[in-house]
Order: sequence, then C-alpha cells, then structure tokens
Amino acid sequence: MSLFFEDFTDGLEHVTRGRTITEADIVTFAGLSGDFIELHTNDEYARRSQFGRRIAHGLLTLSISSGLTMQMNLIAETVVAFYGIDGLRFVKPVFIGDTIHVRKIVIERATKGGSTGVVTFDTTVLNQNGETVLVYRDKLAITRRPESI
Repeated sequence: MSLFFEDFTDGLEHVTRGRTITEADIVTFAGLSGDFIELHTNDEYARRSQFGRRIAHGLLTLSISSGLTMQMNLIAETVVAFYGIDGLRFVKPVFIGDTIHVRKIVIERATKGGSTGVVTFDTTVLNQNGETVLVYRDKLAITRRPESI
C-alpha cells in the first residue's frame, strides 16, 4: 500500500534492497543515453585512468537508485511527479560487480495546495562496503490523503 503525503514524517527512514551493477547495465545505459565515454566503455582506456578499471555512469547509478526506491512500493500509487533534485554529488566510483542500495530520510514536507504536497528526502546511495557513492536531496510531489466524508 502506498503512503500518502501525511504518512511521511521528519526523520522517517527507508532502506532499499541491493542491486548489483553489471556489464549489461553499463552497455545498455551507454546505448540509451548515447554516453560512450571511454571511462565507461573501454577497458584499456579505463585501466590507465585514476580508477584502474571501468566505472558505471554516474547517471546510471542515479537512475538505478530511483528504480530501487520505486521497487519499495512506498509511493507507486500516490506519487504525482518528480519535483526536483539538489546537491547531487558523485562521491565514489561504482564498478561493475558493486552492489548498491539506497537510504532515504525525510527531512521536510510542504503542502502545495489542494491534493498534493512535496516531500524532501536526504538520499544516500551506498555500496556493499557501506561506503557512500552518491548523495542528493530529492523532492517528490505526493498525493495528500483524501478527506473522509
């Protein structure tokens, strides 16, 4: 059952399950986005980089974090729109074979009139070692609980 705007309280925390980043993820994302930067797609080039091997696209990691959040079914029926993102920082590289999960903490709620409100989350993406790889503050427009008759 999806949560309504009123169900989100300051400090409420949710953690997703994990997902392992694969070669197929990187190749598919490169094809969809057109981002064929060699750091993502060329083993020889990446081996000579500061990372020593290929890394996942930052925006792939962001996209997967969004998908992991949606798989929790917290807002599948109540989300109205993605409202915005602030403070996006790619803190550490994500490599093929890394398993990431997402921690979201409610930090603010604001009514936007009528039937919706905006919930702001501090979002952290962590790898299998508990290291932060991505942080951002996202805002989602979420349906308010209908008034009873």
